[in-house]
Amino acid sequence: MLKIAWSPVYCHPLPANHRFPMQKYELLPEQLLYEGTISSGNLFEPAPLPEAYITNTHTEAYWHRLKNLQLSAAEQRRTGFPLSAALVHRETVIANGTVQAALFALQYGIGMNVAGGTHHAFTYKGEGFCLLNDIAIAANYLLQHGLSGKILIADLDVHQGNGTAQIFGQNPDVFTFSMHGEKNYPMHKERSGLDIALPDGTPDAVYLPLLERCLNRLLQEVQPDFIFYLSGVDVLQTDKLGRLALTAKGCRQRDEILLSACKQNKIPVAVSMGGGYSPRLADIVEAHANTYRIAQQLYF
Repeated sequence: MLKIAWSPVYCHPLPANHRFPMQKYELLPEQLLYEGTISSGNLFEPAPLPEAYITNTHTEAYWHRLKNLQLSAAEQRRTGFPLSAALVHRETVIANGTVQAALFALQYGIGMNVAGGTHHAFTYKGEGFCLLNDIAIAANYLLQHGLSGKILIADLDVHQGNGTAQIFGQNPDVFTFSMHGEKNYPMHKERSGLDIALPDGTPDAVYLPLLERCLNRLLQEVQPDFIFYLSGVDVLQTDKLGRLALTAKGCRQRDEILLSACKQNKIPVAVSMGGGYSPRLADIVEAHANTYRIAQQLYF
């Protein structure tokens, strides 16, 4: 059974003029339920993540200041969020959603989180709408409990996973792969295990074959026994922040390439949603929904 992490706290309210489209966290499961792709039995509500698993990835000093709402005004501006206890609670729930999705992936082959993909969170700081790095936390959880020996993080959000790269820069058990816009945020890129920096306007015809080649190479060379997939839909040509030119069909094919490779090679995969900033909310929801549709078709 496809298990999907979702909680009402994912829809934590932010100021009306905030550019991050929080509505998608409510609309996406509603759409999937309405069309019959999933039933209520597919959804589970994660609890807040215990502190021990947060400080297994983030520094104790950063977590202490974050949970006690002690980030400076400059630090809050860097994250893009006005800091609050409700927001910190939300981040711990999302992080545990990815941990639990990873555990379900070990059981069913795939597990998914409606939120997550907070790849701009470093060990010691947050930025770019990211406070806690959910995928890094979940990867460390699997390693700590002996549930994985070699992890591949496939980050296909349009922005480089700079925080994830920093967290695992010295960890041979985790290989970070980021395929992103060369001229997009962040301006200063960290060094991933493999970075593919794409020029503005990269279309389906360039993106998809390149992804297939990179993925085939990584599966052979890294030989992961677990994959985390960050499936941001800000690669769409409609995205106001993305600067690439994938069509909706191309974005769906991207998901199919990644998930088919996981299925064919019998590698469990946990999926976090990542970003999406198209002007039409319907375009964002539809692109994210395709990821779940493909998961159901391939695995169940």
